[in-house]
Amino acid sequence: MGKIIAVANQKGGVGKTTTAINLAASLAAMEHSTLLIDFDPQANGTSGVGIDPKSVQASTYEILIGTVPTEDAILQTDTPYLSLIPSHINLVGAEIEMVEIPDRERMLRKALRGVRDRFDFIIIDCPPSLGLLTLNSLTASDSVLIPVQAEYFALEGLGQLLNTIKLVRQHLNPELEIEGVVLTMFDARLRLANQVASEVRRFFGEKVFKTIIQRNVKLSEAPSHGRPVLLYDATSTGSRNYIGLAREVLHANQEYLAQLPAYQAESL
Repeated sequence: MGKIIAVANQKGGVGKTTTAINLAASLAAMEHSTLLIDFDPQANGTSGVGIDPKSVQASTYEILIGTVPTEDAILQTDTPYLSLIPSHINLVGAEIEMVEIPDRERMLRKALRGVRDRFDFIIIDCPPSLGLLTLNSLTASDSVLIPVQAEYFALEGLGQLLNTIKLVRQHLNPELEIEGVVLTMFDARLRLANQVASEVRRFFGEKVFKTIIQRNVKLSEAPSHGRPVLLYDATSTGSRNYIGLAREVLHANQEYLAQLPAYQAESL
């Protein structure tokens, strides 16, 4: 079964969608079948891999409320090995529609049951909030990856996210783990960035990935071209950073990968 990793931080502008897109694309570049689920009503993850959200016939909204089978919403992207379940602005109304549904926090988990076996990794781009959509993502996931920007107030609000993760473990998904914390938007020239990095490492310890995502023009430009940075500029700093992050994720999941029928050790 594919490992499901939620990319979550309720604080906006921390590189969450950028991380979800480019981690998924980097895993795919290493020939691991990967599914990116855009669970943010803004649908930036969808447009960021070259698919117009307005053109999709089935999205995370339809699979969540059960009007479309999950497999019918999966689209192939221009990146080999990378598939997508797109988002749509309609998803913004899902939380209201789900309020009175029993077991509403487990709807995404149920929707993914039939497709997990098709992928090595499933990456969920969560919305920038701690509402019902994010709860569904965390309940459906094996682990959560937290992007933290190397800027002032970086740790602000993270206590709330960690408390939500704790509550999800207690009541909805006892198997949920923290995959790791990745520093984003890092500018080594700034003393503040280095201070924030030290603070994050002190707070999270070994959970912080060694790979740091640096500020990079190509990384910022790629979404406007509808491409992961690997396809936009494979030699850029952003590409190298996300390949490095993907390698760390693969290394940390060697035992899991070894259980997959198609696993090949040399892909590491």
